[in-house]
Amino acid sequence: MTYDTVIDPLRPLLAAEVRAELPGAAGDPGDLEQAVWVRLLEHLGTQGAPDDPAAWLRDAVRTEARLQRSTELRELPYGLRPAADPAAVDPERRALARERDRALRSAVRRLPGRCRRLIDALLSPQDLTYREIAGELGISQGSLGPERSRCLGCLRRILPSEVALAARRGKG
Repeated sequence: MTYDTVIDPLRPLLAAEVRAELPGAAGDPGDLEQAVWVRLLEHLGTQGAPDDPAAWLRDAVRTEARLQRSTELRELPYGLRPAADPAAVDPERRALARERDRALRSAVRRLPGRCRRLIDALLSPQDLTYREIAGELGISQGSLGPERSRCLGCLRRILPSEVALAARRGKG
């Protein structure tokens, strides 16, 4: 048994089954075909050729299409997330977000030394890992969690006063 003797005759059937299972733009036919081919290759590698390859293929297409549809219901493509963010397009929300960021940065500057450095590292646009933050601060990675918790507690105590000051100045 070679793969070609099983796969080549199934190509037109797979294309037809995929078109029938995913009419219109209900899913990506290429993804579905690829998933079925992978499933078939796994089957060929572990169990050999199916007794009835056409029936096996129809069942595999239905199963993979069902999986693809349920996945599409739960997942959002990355490209849609930024455009769906109202703060990204609404000038008022952008201004409020900038003001919140300024209040947060102001509060972080008022933290004691090591807390300031830790929170700055956590807020860094470089998206540092815990290992990198621990190395930068010269502390063990295991003590980073408790230290972070303590520093966030300090930040919580400072933030209400920052917000209250901004409100008194007419900015809150």
